[in-house]
Amino acid sequence: MATLPVFRWHLAPDGYATRRQLRARGLRPGGQGVAAQLERPRRRRGPLVAYLYRVDCAKPVRPMTPARWAALAKANAARRRCPACRRDAGYVIPTSLGTCVPCAYPDPHGSEGST
Repeated sequence: MATLPVFRWHLAPDGYATRRQLRARGLRPGGQGVAAQLERPRRRRGPLVAYLYRVDCAKPVRPMTPARWAALAKANAARRRCPACRRDAGYVIPTSLGTCVPCAYPDPHGSEGST
């Protein structure tokens, strides 16, 4: 197995890009393997590593089809639905709570509550 070339942070040569940089250009890795890596040293811990891909081997991002838009809308709707009360919360349910805020923190005084 060949070793990957390692570059210091901010010193990668032209022609290499991270996934985010490829996406900003409207590209994707397209099945190619990692071509190189960046390393940023840190104190008392291992270095931060970013994987690089060759820009000349990258492919254009696939366009969103109507079916993919529908699947994305369905997935986002599921993230908004409370599993306890089955209502649309109007926001993405926090994974730390697992339910909508009214279900996670019910009002101890009932709906009338003293103000």
